[in-house]
Formats: sequence, C-alpha cells, structure tokens
Amino acid sequence: MHTNTNLRLEDLRGKMDNFWDHSGKKITSIENNYDDRQGTPVFTAAGRYTTRGWTEWTQGFQYGSAILQFDATGDVRFLDYGRAGTVDRMASHVSHFGVHDHGFNNVSTYGNLLRLMRQGKLPRNDWEKHFYEMALKLSGAVQARRWTDTADGGGYLYSFNGPHSLFVDTIRTVRALVVSHELGHELMSDNDRTTSLLERAVQHGLATARYAVYYGEGRDSYDEWGRTAHESIFNTNDGNFRCPNAQQGFSGFTTWTRGLAWAMLGFPEQLEYLSGLDDTALEPFGGFAEVEAVYLRAARATCDFYLAHTAEDGIPYWDTGAPKLHRLGDYTAKPADPYNAFEPVDSSAAAIGAQGLLRLGRYLESRDPEAGKTYFQAGLTVLNTLLDEPYLSTDDDHQGLILHSIYHRPNGWDYVPDGAKIPYGESSMWGDYHAREAVLYAGKLLEGRDYHFFDCVR
Repeated sequence: MHTNTNLRLEDLRGKMDNFWDHSGKKITSIENNYDDRQGTPVFTAAGRYTTRGWTEWTQGFQYGSAILQFDATGDVRFLDYGRAGTVDRMASHVSHFGVHDHGFNNVSTYGNLLRLMRQGKLPRNDWEKHFYEMALKLSGAVQARRWTDTADGGGYLYSFNGPHSLFVDTIRTVRALVVSHELGHELMSDNDRTTSLLERAVQHGLATARYAVYYGEGRDSYDEWGRTAHESIFNTNDGNFRCPNAQQGFSGFTTWTRGLAWAMLGFPEQLEYLSGLDDTALEPFGGFAEVEAVYLRAARATCDFYLAHTAEDGIPYWDTGAPKLHRLGDYTAKPADPYNAFEPVDSSAAAIGAQGLLRLGRYLESRDPEAGKTYFQAGLTVLNTLLDEPYLSTDDDHQGLILHSIYHRPNGWDYVPDGAKIPYGESSMWGDYHAREAVLYAGKLLEGRDYHFFDCVR
C-alpha cells in the first residue's frame, strides 16, 4: 500500500459531505422498499438488499446506520427510523444466546442512542435512558456467558460455532461487555456466583492477541508478523489450543482480510477504553502497562500486515492467500481492481481497517509520534479511496453505499454479475455501517472532537 503522507482531514471535507448525502438516500431506500418479513438485510444482490440465513448479526447495522446518519446530519427522520427500529426489533438481539455479535447489534443501536442522549442530541428522558441502559447491561452479560476456559488460565468468548471456537471478529464486539461493566453490571450464574465483565473482556482480548494474531515467532510454517487466523480451535476437554482454522477465509494458514480488519480496529478501541480506567482495575492482569503491551503489539502487527499486503490505494483483496491472487502479479504495487477475473476485493475490510488505522495513529500520538503519523496517514489514504468511485455508490437505484464488499467467498454466497467470473459491485450492512462510523469519526476529529463506543457510558 502507498500512503499519501500529504493528505489532511480537511482535504476530505467535501467528500465526507457528499458521502452523507448518498448515505441518506440509501437508508431511505431500504426503509421504503425492504420487506422486513424476509429477515434482516445482509448484503445486496443486483443492487437490492437481501438476506442470508446464518446468524442474526447485521440488524444492528441497519438501524445503527440511521442513528449515525442523524448524528452526522441532524436530520430527525433518520433518528425516528433508527429509534423506532431499535425499540420494535432489537429486543431479540439483546437476549440472543446463540451469537458472539452483541457489540455489533446492541452497542450500534442502544449504545448510540444512549450516547446521543448523554451528549444532549436527544431530549433527556429518564425512562428512555433506563431502557437503553437495561438493554446494554443484559447484552453484555448474555455475550459474556459464552465462555471457554483455556489451559493457560485465561479464556475466551466462543463463537456461534461452539465452545471450541475463538473468532478474531469478537475482539470488536467485546465492547458489549465493557459497556455493561461501566453501567455497573456483572454476570450472575448458579449459586449467585458473580463474574466481572471487565475481567472477561480483558481475558478475551489477551487470548485473541495470543492465539489469533501471529508475530513471526515460528508458531507454524506460515507464521508472519501480523497475520491473523479467522478461527482458533481449542480442545474443550483440557483448554489447549489445537490449530488455526477459517470459516470465511481461504484457510487457517492464510489471512482473511476482514478478520484482520476486525483486529485492527478492535485492539485500538479497547486500548482507548482501558487507558481511561482507574489504575487498580487491571491489577489482576499485571496492571495497565502489561495489558497495553499485549494489545498494542497486536494492533501494530495487524496494521503493519495490512499495509504490507494491501493494494496501492488501500483496498485489500478478500484473502492474502487466495489461490488465484498470484495471477494479478504484484497487486500491492498498483490500485486494487474490483473487476478482475481472478479474486475479489473486499471494501468492507477497508472500511473497518481505515478506522483502526486512524485510531491506532491517534493512540500513538504521544507514545510514538512517528509511528502514529504513519498509521493515521494510512487510515486517511484508505478512507479517501473509499469516498470516491468505484467504491462509493452514487447510483440512487443501488441500495448499497460502499461497493465491492464480500461476504462468504468460500461458500459462494456473493452475487456474481452475468458474464463475470467473480463477485463485484455489491454492498453489505457491515461495510456500509463501518464506512459511516469511520466518516463520522473523521468528521468529529475535523471539528476538534472525538467519538468512542464507550461515550454512551463515560
């Protein structure tokens, strides 16, 4: 990837305004035309949002997008849509014991609404506030219940695949636990045993950094600084790690770039949160400095891997070990080609990763200014690419906002246009939401402010 070191936030102002204009049209189109009876919208096919039964993990992005649109533009139509959708349809996601996606669904909806109320953008209403808080308390506890102990004395929040499965994705959704913790909640189990949600959040982060992220230390023949495995498999009888695996990537020994992006964003976000805790909160883990060292190493490694294995303009292909990627030659030395005949790009990974790069850059400003600037400028470069064609969808008839997103390449779920050999030209709920979140974050930085997932409780 080639980083534009001269790019400034101010240079993106016009593009960000244009982005929100198109974003609002897409949200309105979904509100007016999507049939909710078919299930949660997941990704587009021929420009129309459709669903795909696997797990219910994208509805929070549907209504969360409208809430972010209101935050960015002040247009109350989007607040009304997002708030009504949250109240009417999100309760099942609060109590969903079958997924690891609570931070995606519930922090994106109830959390954003509570944040806006705390910031004075919504009228103060104690009953409404308590309603959002109760949802967030329960969501964190429900997710924390999905727990497997590891042989090293730690543990992890297991994926929907079962107790043996640690997903790298979950480092971004673990925010549900810390929000619940900040609201004073704990996990209660048999015999009134209480478990700290902060403890589980930190232990999960440490396990993800240890097992899902690689550091070039010879763990296997394909160990490389910053490589990630989508899934880490454990023996649930004794808690020992067994092997890397992949569900949506090409293999456990290659890097699925959306999984990489979840780690790029999840670790810096958690660092932002943990750095604001009382000094004693992390003493059971050796103190903040020890936890920070692990998280920061994972954040830097994954971001470095992205920079080394992504196309010149900052858009990655769906997996860095995809079997036909070699047919493109040195793809890192030229802009990504979403229309090629061999392997698809994944713009949703770019939308997630861009925010991770920006946040890591900001976090390092006072700790390692030179590195911080490198990551921040890389994040701006990726965002600048996404805010322009062929990634920004300017066709009002297309319901997606960010084009060339990929869901599940191995399973062949993505829409392939007639005459094409690979999927392209489509969008996803998570890609569109995270693009909105990244632009909202950049816009607030431009105004001299900030935005964190935990602003709803701190």
